[in-house]
Amino acid sequence: MTAFHFAIIVAVWNIIIFVMYGLDKRKAKQHGRRISEKTLLLGATFMGSLGALFGMYAFHHKTKHLKFRIGVPLLLIMNIIIVVLLMKTIPLKWS
Repeated sequence: MTAFHFAIIVAVWNIIIFVMYGLDKRKAKQHGRRISEKTLLLGATFMGSLGALFGMYAFHHKTKHLKFRIGVPLLLIMNIIIVVLLMKTIPLKWS
């Protein structure tokens, strides 16, 4: 896998997570079946933290929950560290 492919996969995943936060906010307003907090946090954990953070603040969703307000930014830091370590240990090609 090239670095380009990895970047595309991570970008698409973050868009999916962003949309999940928006859907959950809509379901909350309509009193529909919700996406569990566990699912939202797991999506952020597996390289979706940037999408989760944008989703939280774009949709004003889960911003009052301490585990999201602190956890998602910590997951973003963790995701960045993982990417940096991957780049150092596995030389990915851009083409």
